[in-house]
Amino acid sequence: MAAAVVNQNHHHYMFSTLTRFSFNSTTPTRTRRRESHSVNRVRCSSDIASSTSENRVVTLSNGNDSLNICRVLNGMWQTGGGWGRIDRNDAVEAMLRYADAGLSTFDMADHCTLSATLSYGSVFSLLELRTREIDEISYLFVCLLNLLDVIDRHLAVCKLEMSELLRICCSKFTFNPKGTPTRRAIAARKHKYVRPIQCVRITETEEDNRCIVVKNGKDSLDICRVVNGMWQTSGGWGTIDRNNAVDAMLKYADAGLTTFDMADIYGPAEDLYGIFINRVRRERPPEFLEKVRGLTKWVPPPVKMTSSYVRDSINVSRKRMDVDSLDMLQFHWWDYSNPGYLDALKHLTDLKEEGKIKTVALTNFDTERLQIILENEIPVVSNQVQHSIVDMRPQQRMAELCQLTGVKLITYGTVMGGLLSEKFVDTNITIPFAGPAINTPSLQKYKRMVDAWGGWSLFQGLLRTLKQVASKHGVSIATVAVKYILDQPAVAGSMVGVRLGLSEHIQDCNAIFSLVLDEDDVSSIREATRTGKDLLKVIGDCGDEYRRA
Repeated sequence: MAAAVVNQNHHHYMFSTLTRFSFNSTTPTRTRRRESHSVNRVRCSSDIASSTSENRVVTLSNGNDSLNICRVLNGMWQTGGGWGRIDRNDAVEAMLRYADAGLSTFDMADHCTLSATLSYGSVFSLLELRTREIDEISYLFVCLLNLLDVIDRHLAVCKLEMSELLRICCSKFTFNPKGTPTRRAIAARKHKYVRPIQCVRITETEEDNRCIVVKNGKDSLDICRVVNGMWQTSGGWGTIDRNNAVDAMLKYADAGLTTFDMADIYGPAEDLYGIFINRVRRERPPEFLEKVRGLTKWVPPPVKMTSSYVRDSINVSRKRMDVDSLDMLQFHWWDYSNPGYLDALKHLTDLKEEGKIKTVALTNFDTERLQIILENEIPVVSNQVQHSIVDMRPQQRMAELCQLTGVKLITYGTVMGGLLSEKFVDTNITIPFAGPAINTPSLQKYKRMVDAWGGWSLFQGLLRTLKQVASKHGVSIATVAVKYILDQPAVAGSMVGVRLGLSEHIQDCNAIFSLVLDEDDVSSIREATRTGKDLLKVIGDCGDEYRRA
């Protein structure tokens, strides 16, 4: 009976849809349509004549290579940010409507942040994500229904001898100098309800250096001083698998690197954090959850900043990150000639008072505008700016104001996308294929900074100086580069980009907390940087690189 109702509904839908079109002798009859067992809802364009269809498609060819494309292309540059917030699901639905209407060719680029995640493969990934979310909800219901059984099992685990628990937790480590294999795998099989714990040896000095509190008045937030930057999830650094990425985030957090930075325009970054924080809630103890921080940015177009517009935008990030209150909302504004940034910040402050945001912060604001914002009594706790050994602009104006007001700096570009590393020492990238490729958005961005600072040859002298300091302390060049900036006045934290599931630099990051640069180290680095140009004169104050043509 139920099947009959379903069939009847399908037939009624197809009939009501097809009655809008005129039929000829070659058109399939309604009876033949009813015989179909699988009816798909297809958007039809009845006004496309056969004559126009001949003009619709063109073939691009060269020798044996050819490709048919629609002559009107759907450009996706607008997904890169600056045209308004784009909802991923709505965007994919719109793409399907364009394709159904015969506009079946899409143009994008690896550096258009969202377009990479809206590719054909991502349509299926989104469907997979929805399925996974449903599975996770089902899993939670099963857990609730079997709560008593779970409690019994955990009680059984608690009855294990203390020595056995210590053996399981410490089985990761090898105490025999001959490298005898541990029994971790055996223990995990025997006690399948005991989750292996990743232990990180942290000295008391490192613990003191690891975290810092950013605050303004009654607003405060403790963060890890080395921040995991998630710009690299937006496309252009390699294909990121969602599950592998979340596993990598857990690995960073387990290693004590518990603060993650993202933005509404960084592709799936906020969604990944939402999946990650749910796994933390399920798989880690409550005290671990308390240490995890998610800092996000809001990068709106310069439109009228009404209370409802700001509220709706922030609610999207709260939903994507799956949190009731954002730990930190860092606000970016494109055009200072539009004073709407003050309205937006006042509305953000209202949302903070409502508990939807814990701390309000800025990103890429210059010193003049930061002072105006503080004079308007908006309690920002930090300003995220570009700051590296090459780019010392924040120390020329911004740091002085920050020290007077208590506002902290969170820095990005500190390792210059990887340019500040052993990989680029004694290389010549001016000859094609002679040196490492400058093939990611971050490498290309900071290569331009090197050019503005003094060029590749001058940069090689700086790299050699950093290599000497790094070798002296037994660490990497990147570790020295980050530590040098963390030691600068007003700097609370420094960003290190993470290519989740593709590469890992946990060891280098944790080495930052134990590294102490002596006077000779600092003096040699300063001497090497003095050979370059003053970027404040070349580019302008912090953030001006985003506001100049």
